Amino acid sequence: MTSRAKALGHPIHPMLIPFPVGLLTTAVVFDVIYLITDRPGFAVAAGYMIGAGIIGGLLAAPFGWIDWFKIPADTRAKSIGLIHGLANIVVVVLFAVSWLLRSGTDWEPTMWALVCSFVAVVVAAVAAWMGGELVDRLAIGIDEGAHPDAPSSLSHKHVAT
Repeated sequence: MTSRAKALGHPIHPMLIPFPVGLLTTAVVFDVIYLITDRPGFAVAAGYMIGAGIIGGLLAAPFGWIDWFKIPADTRAKSIGLIHGLANIVVVVLFAVSWLLRSGTDWEPTMWALVCSFVAVVVAAVAAWMGGELVDRLAIGIDEGAHPDAPSSLSHKHVAT
């Protein structure tokens, strides 16, 4: 099933997701470094990473939603796509709560801010695996007939099967 939302012949959703995943994971790494070193710069950096990651997640979500509607009903892909999307909503909400809990404290994370971030990154890992399952195992977002010698997506030639 090819993606519905594309730019220059490639699905938009997978182009955008590395940004929130990387930013939010980096925030958790900075939190761990902050806990080990007690250097406030890492807490501030984590706060900014979370803010940017939330924005990135909100930008990527609509394109995943658009593609989800194209998945055939009553398929394993449809249910995995739904769980994948809902899990990512949980991730963004948990990181948003973490960000709000930090924002009034010079970005120093409270225990609950850390709990939200640490739980969110675990949920994000599961959701990312589901996204990989959709693409790599269930061929969601893949051009029909894609193969190692397919023409460039910029050529506007149809992919031969």
